Order: sequence, then C-alpha cells, then structure tokens
Amino acid sequence: MKYIVLLGDGMADEPVAALGGKTPLEAASTPHMDQLARTGKIGLAATVPEGFHPGSDVANLSVFGYNPADCYSGRSPLEAASMGVELAPEDVAFRLNLVWLEAHYGKLYMGDFSAGHIGTEEAAQLIAALQQELGGGEFNFYPGVSYRHLLVWKNGQDKLQFTPPHDISTHSIEDYLPTGEGADRLLSLTNSAQMLLAHHPVNHQRSERGELPANSIWLWGHGRKPHMATYQQRFGLNGSVISAVDLIKGIGLNAGLEVIEVPGATGYIDTNYRGKAEYAVAALAVRDFIYVHVEAPDEAAHGGLLQEKITAIEDFDREVVGTIIENLSTIGDCRILVLPDHPTPVEKRTHTSDPVPYLLFDSRHVVASKATGYSEAEAKRCGSTVPGHTLLPMLLNR
Repeated sequence: MKYIVLLGDGMADEPVAALGGKTPLEAASTPHMDQLARTGKIGLAATVPEGFHPGSDVANLSVFGYNPADCYSGRSPLEAASMGVELAPEDVAFRLNLVWLEAHYGKLYMGDFSAGHIGTEEAAQLIAALQQELGGGEFNFYPGVSYRHLLVWKNGQDKLQFTPPHDISTHSIEDYLPTGEGADRLLSLTNSAQMLLAHHPVNHQRSERGELPANSIWLWGHGRKPHMATYQQRFGLNGSVISAVDLIKGIGLNAGLEVIEVPGATGYIDTNYRGKAEYAVAALAVRDFIYVHVEAPDEAAHGGLLQEKITAIEDFDREVVGTIIENLSTIGDCRILVLPDHPTPVEKRTHTSDPVPYLLFDSRHVVASKATGYSEAEAKRCGSTVPGHTLLPMLLNR
C-alpha cells in the first residue's frame, strides 16, 4: 500500500464578492479533486490547535501527523534542518525575510514581505554581505531560497514576540517590532542591516531596473531545536517529501523522510507543478509514503492576487492531482489525502485558523460519496471536523 499527501498551501479561503460569493476553490475548475471527493471521504480538519498562531509551520506539522502541542518549538529550527544548519541546544534560530520597507509621512510600512520575490542568486549576495559585516560571532546569517533565509543567535534569547511580515502588508511596522528579552539586540542588528543593504550594489541595480530593493531584514518564527520521533519509529514507514520550501523540507527531515529536489520547483506561482507529481510517482516505486507540497496558492493570496490564486489552484488540480490520478495503475493500491494546510483569504492576505477541507481517497474502495465536489462548503456539509494531527493516522488507516 502506498500513501500520498497532496497539499496546496493556503488553498482554502472565504467567500469573495467579486466571485459572486464563491471562494476561489469553488470558482476554480478542479475536476480531479472533485472526482476524488465524489468517490472518497470529505470533511474539515482543524490544523491549527487553539492558542497557536496559524502559521504554515504549525499547520503542516499537524498534517504530517504531529500534534504541535507536543513538539512545536518554532518555525526556523525546522527550516534550519533543511538548510543543513545544525543547531546547538543553546542556539536560537530565526526566519529572516528580506523585505521592502516603504517610507511614508515619517513612518516605515511593510511594502512587500518578499522584496518583490527577490531571486535566490541576488538574495545570496545580500546574505553573504550581511554575514561578512555583521556575522561570524554571536549572530550568523545563512542563505535560503528567494526572500526566505536564516539567522542563528548563539546563546540567544527565546522569550520574544514577533509578527510575521506577511501579516502586516501595507501596515506601519512601528506597532509590530519585536518585544521581549533581547529584543533590543535584534533591533540594533536590523538597523545595522538596513544601513548595509541601502548601499549594496544588488539593491542599486534592482532599483535601476524598477524592481523593489531588499532594504531591510525582518526576523520572526524563532525557536530552538525540536525533538520529533521519525516515521520509521512511529509507523514503520519510509518516505519522501517534495517541496520548494525549507520549512516543509525541514519537517520532513525531522520526520526521517528523504527530501527530493525537483528542477524548476520555485515556491511561487511559476513552479514546476507536473514535475513534482512525476517525481512523486517515481519515488513511490521504492517508498511507502510521499508528501507533495505546493506553495503557489498561498503566495498568490498573500499578494492579494485573486485570479493568480484561482490559476494556482487549477494548476495544482490539473498538474499535481491529475498527474497522480493518471498514474494510479503504475502506483498500485494507494490512499490519497488532499488538502490545504490553512486558509489564506485573498482579501485578508494572511492566514486564518479556520478548519480546512480535506478529502481522503482509497483506490481499493471507490464508492459514491454525498459530496458533489471539493470545496469548503461541501466539506462542511458532508463531514465532521477532526483534529489536524489525526489525518495522517486516518490516511494510514491506523
């Protein structure tokens, strides 16, 4: 038996007036997910436990089958694992976004949490400059993908409060600066980074091309190294994870899964959807389990891009879910779980904690369900709400 998780990050949403009261998931053409919903089980999953911030870290931990209340220590330690950065027990890791802050009437606003989705090569030059000038001792900077990077504070403080930058798009940052023990050290580091970035040739060139400069860093998602049992220890399973995002790769590595790199996987709406599914089919020839993560719907929603989100959902359905369905005869007996990790309402441009629609399909037991298709409303109508971390045992039928 093979087990497959297909996750469209942030696909779930709220009714949009411009769509006649439909959600993007309802407005999108999703024949393959609709087919699976009509021949499987559909319901809602609460992937963000009460008291937790609705981040992709918490939500995906739940979908991977881990109760965040038992093992969550922060987003960045998971990303560090993917980046090959070994954390000592006394180290604190931080997600470092390269962002564009916009000055307006004497205040600084979060103009773009991704610095215009800066390219990985340009971003690496900026991170290298930060490491050369500000790193090498107490603080160390590590390059990631696009705008997503890592800071490690040796013997650092962790009693801090942060706000994710994508939660405050277009807002003044003055009410969202870090607070808590050691926050002054991080604010000083951020100010030093701003001065360095303002004069870096990469940002001069970006401005000359009419692109947004990465004129600041933004720290958040901190934590220490987590302790997680592997899939082999918990379920006797071997498996793989496919994602362009270090967070998801890091969760997979902590779960003992192999990370598969797919050419053209970008973590954005131009990602190689079909390639991810094709690599998943190949992996299932030698593995029991595969987790395929697609970031595109979430990125579009954070940008407030309604049509782009609909397109990303349709591409996910056609190129990822559709490719898996096309290859069912090759894969053999399998159980498939399809869902988002959390809602990312396009009009709010940030995550919410609302339950998400899931569908569970078993190739051996194709039966007619009550659902007419796959959507938030159909999941609510046809099923109950389950804790997110119970989905994986449901998938494994354990």
